Amino acid sequence: MFSTWIKRLGLLVLVLAVGAGGYSMIKTQPVPVDVVEISFGEIETTVDEEGKTRVKDIYQIYAPMTGKLERLSVRVGDFVSAGERIARIRPVDPPIRDLRTRRELAAATKAARAMVQLSNAEVAKAKSAFIFSRSELNRARRLLESSTITVRRLDLAKLDVAVKGSLVTEAEANLELRRRQLESAHARELEPMQMSTAVREDQCCVAIVTPVSGAVLQLLAESERVIQAGSHILNVGDLQNLEVVVDLLSVDAVVISAGTLARIEGWGGKKVLNAKVRSIDPAGFTKVSALGIEEQRVNVVLDIIDPREVWEKLGHSYRVTVRLIISHKTNVLRIPISALFRVDNQWASYVDVDGMASLKTLELGNFSLTHAEVISGLDQGDKVIVFPSDRVKNNIMIEVRSE
Repeated sequence: MFSTWIKRLGLLVLVLAVGAGGYSMIKTQPVPVDVVEISFGEIETTVDEEGKTRVKDIYQIYAPMTGKLERLSVRVGDFVSAGERIARIRPVDPPIRDLRTRRELAAATKAARAMVQLSNAEVAKAKSAFIFSRSELNRARRLLESSTITVRRLDLAKLDVAVKGSLVTEAEANLELRRRQLESAHARELEPMQMSTAVREDQCCVAIVTPVSGAVLQLLAESERVIQAGSHILNVGDLQNLEVVVDLLSVDAVVISAGTLARIEGWGGKKVLNAKVRSIDPAGFTKVSALGIEEQRVNVVLDIIDPREVWEKLGHSYRVTVRLIISHKTNVLRIPISALFRVDNQWASYVDVDGMASLKTLELGNFSLTHAEVISGLDQGDKVIVFPSDRVKNNIMIEVRSE
């Protein structure tokens, strides 16, 4: 019994010894790492954001009146000169009438024609009365010479002639009125298909001209249709006069000022374009990001500095990548971003010290896309571990991978 316990205890000690030896071997095995020697160089701090081009002055052309817009002859991209007619609006065709309405209009026309005939008769009647009154006046004059009638009878004859003449004028005016009413009744009877092109041309049209020379940027009413006054028809602008607008986070916009230099990349051309900030909007706006987060954004407008020949293929509302240069320093000690991580709210990095990983806390300055400025904590020539794995710890043995 006692010998059995002795054997079991010896076996346990052997297992523990083997495990301790294996753990010691694993623990003392160097961790393979990649290192980079820090040195002096340039640090450029930028704010990068996508933007788009736009014509500086876009002229939006609207319909000045309600009517039927004829189909536009211009297309997007066409060049138009200042004062050139680009659209035309003519009156709206009358509606198609039902049978009852057509009969009512036909009856009104017949009534107007009858009134013309009545007025003709009234004119004839008034003229006959006027002729008779003049003959009576002549007779009265002859009788007055022979002292057959008094002067008063002559005056009454003259008055009757004047009255009868006025009645003729009134009857003729009434006849003209009835003729115009007949014309109006005929016009109301016309159906849309009965209106000849010549008649419509007489009534047509309101011409819409472009106020400036430039390219047609957008058509909002290309086909023929009825439009209301104030309807948006098209946009015109000068493609030679482009600007770039980019919406920055408000926290980034506060470090930008007018005159800040920038580079425009990712626009499709081989050359990086140079630009300069012209203005920053004083008011921001809320924009929901792709992650569904509400952000306060501010529009920043830039002018392209390079000659037009370099970016002549850029058009209106093209996407570009804007890199605004916040600061640019030369001859500063810098460390790769890939060697940095946070420890207790401080920046830190592992340094290769004689084959051992040594944890160093750092004080950093400006950041670029690839490097950070080292203010304290490292010296030139120090070798830092880039992309350290979770196996790298302080004071652990490391082995630099061969390139």
